Amino acid sequence: MDALFTRAAFARAPQLRAAHADALLAAADGDLTRCLDPEILARVEIPAAAYSWLLFPDSATLTSDLEWIRTSGARLIASTDAEYPPQLRQLDDAPTVLFVLGDPSKLGAPQLAMVGSRSASPYGRGIAHEYASYYALAGLTITSGLALGIDAASHRGALASAGATVAVCGTGLDQVYPIQHNELAARIRATGALVSAFPPGTPPRQANFPQRNRLISGLSLGTLVVEATVHSGSLSTARHARKQGRKVFAIPGSITSALSAGCHQLIRDGARLVQHPRDVLLELKIPTPNEGLVRRKGRGGPRRAMDKGYEMLLDAVGFGPVSVDVLAVRTGLPGDLLASMLLVLELEGRIAPYPGGQFGRIP
Repeated sequence: MDALFTRAAFARAPQLRAAHADALLAAADGDLTRCLDPEILARVEIPAAAYSWLLFPDSATLTSDLEWIRTSGARLIASTDAEYPPQLRQLDDAPTVLFVLGDPSKLGAPQLAMVGSRSASPYGRGIAHEYASYYALAGLTITSGLALGIDAASHRGALASAGATVAVCGTGLDQVYPIQHNELAARIRATGALVSAFPPGTPPRQANFPQRNRLISGLSLGTLVVEATVHSGSLSTARHARKQGRKVFAIPGSITSALSAGCHQLIRDGARLVQHPRDVLLELKIPTPNEGLVRRKGRGGPRRAMDKGYEMLLDAVGFGPVSVDVLAVRTGLPGDLLASMLLVLELEGRIAPYPGGQFGRIP
């Protein structure tokens, strides 16, 4: 059996971890092709389920996996390989094998995980895009989970400044989830990497995503939560980061917004509060970029200089969702004038509508 077959067998072995694969390789005197020999398997203490699979692997399944690898151009990187990401190798529960589409070297680069709500606000998406662009300019690879909302905005922000980004997937790499991110996944593969610990054919099961989140934080120097509710899966990524000894950062938001409640909880629990993107770089001891922030453009073309009335209204809107009734109280403006001014600010890309007739500022 060749080394690639062994890697494919490792990838499907239940409960097998990197430490087990390393022990098997040591017992085989560094010869990966001998790791499935019954004699070698009997000499190493591995989980019973993994032992049974490796002793009698399903050849048809592995042949199918190897055909997909050949036709897709994917790489299969085992913990026994020199290309295996060093940040990940430090973990006790590191996955045995990674499937990679794109540039495997990106997995060894300094990475920052950026995660948050799938139902992100315009403010949250704007911040994620802007900060990811800034960090990419500083030389960090932005790592996220290819999900809707903050994940997608973070990937796109890195791409906008020609930076690298890594998408960690909760499915096999023979599919893209969610399906509407097919184009984004292709862009990420072209300049960065798509990575998964799951073999081809693995669907988007709910149980997969905590494992994906552990991989996101494990690859990274730290995890930045941009926007999250108290029940958000991104808090799972932050918890994994803490357990892995990695730094956790959170961006605060409006005290009235449920989308900021998770970040506030993280800050109360010891996460580093981030008010400017350089706060993260200073904590990680990474030089700040000279190029400055990469800012989103207004939706309606060049922005005009605002008079004091519009400045007052923009300040009253703030970054959290706020209703027209509250704005009327804060500004004292009559309803018809307020509606007209809000429309102008929205057309200029300064504010965005929220559900329930509310508005929030776009950075």
